[in-house]
Amino acid sequence: MSAITNQNLSDLSETYLAPLYWKAMESQRPDAMIKDEKAVELVTQGILDFSGVRQIHMNELFNAMRIIFTREMDRYARDFLIRHPDAVVVHIGCGLDSRFERVAKSNSRVEWYDIDLPEVIALRRRFISDERECYHMLACSVLEDDWLEAVKVHSQRPFLFLAETVFVYFTEAQVKSLVLKLRDHFSGAELVFDGWRPFEVWIGNRYLSNSQFAGLMRWGFWHGQEIEGWGDSIHLLDEWGFFDQPEPRLDSFRWMAPLFRMFKPMRIFHFQFGKAIE
Repeated sequence: MSAITNQNLSDLSETYLAPLYWKAMESQRPDAMIKDEKAVELVTQGILDFSGVRQIHMNELFNAMRIIFTREMDRYARDFLIRHPDAVVVHIGCGLDSRFERVAKSNSRVEWYDIDLPEVIALRRRFISDERECYHMLACSVLEDDWLEAVKVHSQRPFLFLAETVFVYFTEAQVKSLVLKLRDHFSGAELVFDGWRPFEVWIGNRYLSNSQFAGLMRWGFWHGQEIEGWGDSIHLLDEWGFFDQPEPRLDSFRWMAPLFRMFKPMRIFHFQFGKAIE
């Protein structure tokens, strides 16, 4: 199969390539924290053009942190499904990630929705999988309202919304509008996403200034309480950060732990809208 160029993808859509490539590299390590065989297949068979991603310098620390983020997002999804096996999970900005396969494939009661832009969903259908019972794909921007009707048919069930390295590419106004929309339509739902500090957004854009991802990151915030302040019934349940617990892959970087505890960079935030569904 010849390589497919990315000329038909917007700059934002192309951000799916980097996490796919990094998951493939991680999966081939003997001490891999996640296994994503589909990512390995797509990278090693030359189906997509990863030349731009390969130009991004990722040292051992950055590589480990990126994969740990993904692993922890998987954990949040598994924990929610343990509490609510019949839940509806909405994976915002899914890219070519195979999270459904990793955390929910054996759960016949879940309804799982992967949402991304139409050109990305077209690639998912071609290279990852197609829709089937319990698993659905929605080809649209989450900032639009088209997808709401599709998932609201399950409004009496528990909802989990996941967004991994997505909101940083939106403006604050866009994220706020989406959060308030989720709160108003899905009472009791939970939202898990990773948040960056404003200085991290600046550093990230500087670091990627010579890549195809230059200048794409836009939104950062200092504390989860800022999101709680956007309106009533938005509750911060917990947050997770690097070095909060022992992590073998970060052992050689333990000297950085006090700095991470002080500045709390690049954390995962877990919110609930209103009262939990029993």
